[in-house]
Amino acid sequence: MVVIGATDKGYKELLGLKAGYRESELSWKALLLLLKDQGLAQAPQLAIGDGALGFWKAFPQVFPITKTQRCWVHKTVNVLNKLPKRQQPGAKRAIWEIYRAENQTEVNQAFNRFMATYQAKYPKATQCLTKHILLFQGEVPQAVRSLPQ
Repeated sequence: MVVIGATDKGYKELLGLKAGYRESELSWKALLLLLKDQGLAQAPQLAIGDGALGFWKAFPQVFPITKTQRCWVHKTVNVLNKLPKRQQPGAKRAIWEIYRAENQTEVNQAFNRFMATYQAKYPKATQCLTKHILLFQGEVPQAVRSLPQ
């Protein structure tokens, strides 16, 4: 398991690396508690993770005030998997319009456009999109938002 932090200037830093049993809740909790013991005194503003269920269960136990969000790359793949192949290129562009929006108005417009386009015919895709995401990342420094995946 790997925990990478990002400074407000956009620099990535390795915070923790540990072998864990199937990325379980207990393994993630042990790693997060170790980070606190090693000096991570301030709770992170935002935690972004993939689909590891243990991460999502453990994180709020250790850092209850931290906002959490699913990684946009993983989220995009999961949403696209719920659509027919011919719909995927347009949906991918629409998802990235949400992610790359510069302000709340643009986020709402892009999100509503995606929902209007896909919700009636592909409800599983739209449900997947809305699970574990923050629609506006304005509180996250731009340097962090644009980190390479």
